[in-house]
Amino acid sequence: MTPIESEADDYLEWMEIHNYARLTIECRGRYLDYFIAFARNHEVDEAKEVTLELLLSYQHALFAHRKRDGQPLSFGTQAQRLIPVAQFFSWLRREHRIVANPAADLLMPRPDRRLPEATLSATEMAGLLAAPDVSVPLGLRDRAVLEVFYSCGLRRGELISLWLRDIDFDRGTVFVRRGKGAKDRYVPIGERALFWVRLYGEIVRPCFVTARFPDHLFLSSSGTPLCPDWLCRRVRGYLAAAGIDKRGSCHLLRHTVATLMLEGGADIRYVAEMLGHSRLETTQRYTRVSIDRLRTVHATCHPAAGLSVAMASELCTALPGARWAIAICQTPPAMPRGE
Repeated sequence: MTPIESEADDYLEWMEIHNYARLTIECRGRYLDYFIAFARNHEVDEAKEVTLELLLSYQHALFAHRKRDGQPLSFGTQAQRLIPVAQFFSWLRREHRIVANPAADLLMPRPDRRLPEATLSATEMAGLLAAPDVSVPLGLRDRAVLEVFYSCGLRRGELISLWLRDIDFDRGTVFVRRGKGAKDRYVPIGERALFWVRLYGEIVRPCFVTARFPDHLFLSSSGTPLCPDWLCRRVRGYLAAAGIDKRGSCHLLRHTVATLMLEGGADIRYVAEMLGHSRLETTQRYTRVSIDRLRTVHATCHPAAGLSVAMASELCTALPGARWAIAICQTPPAMPRGE
């Protein structure tokens, strides 16, 4: 083990002692390994030998890197890989293991403020929920999984980690244990989702449960907790079976919950609390996806939003093929859902 690898292990142990989330520690360890391998290729194996120039070279390598599909890393991903390295050297300086922090002047890439690529409508969500074959045990389990995703807006890891006692059927709540940032929270769950969870718990789960994992709510047929990657593939399969041609899987359902709740008039603060967002800015991006109310205001206030009967008649006179214009302007506009 090289000196910098030993110090990285000490840093990860320090994170564990200070109660950082397990997934956070694993991610930082993985991204530190990427940098340490890069430094080794440049014949640097001690933290005190790392310079700002080496860090800039690593940043450029991330920018030039191409994934298997030929696409570059997003600026958010580049920053995600650089931040643990900068934090590692900041920790080394605080612990007086290095004289100066070489990452002190390293500027992080500005991540794109991108919207969720897709969300599902209420109709599409109904089709997805109906996709599993509930006449078989695995289908009944999957229906319960989708219902909990849709009702609670949980992250994939949060749903997989649920224990049976985390569901409070009387209060209609779900206890999310150590979510992102190692934070606990309570989330409401609807009666319909509780109905399917109860069916799964009474009919299917007793056939799957083993002494090794007696507490987990959702289990595979072999009695183990669901695998994250397998669960994503499962959800994508149901999306395809429902005829929904949109990218995404488990997190797509989380996007959908946030967007539909905001479109239904929910206060953004409550949506942020439900999703477990520590910053309101994280939730605000969904307000840009929820355009139903904005479309209503546009139709009411913008002078060119509508098509008048007079204009439609003029079109029909000038263009015989435009008789559809009369039908459009005589059809009352549909009110957005929730109005």
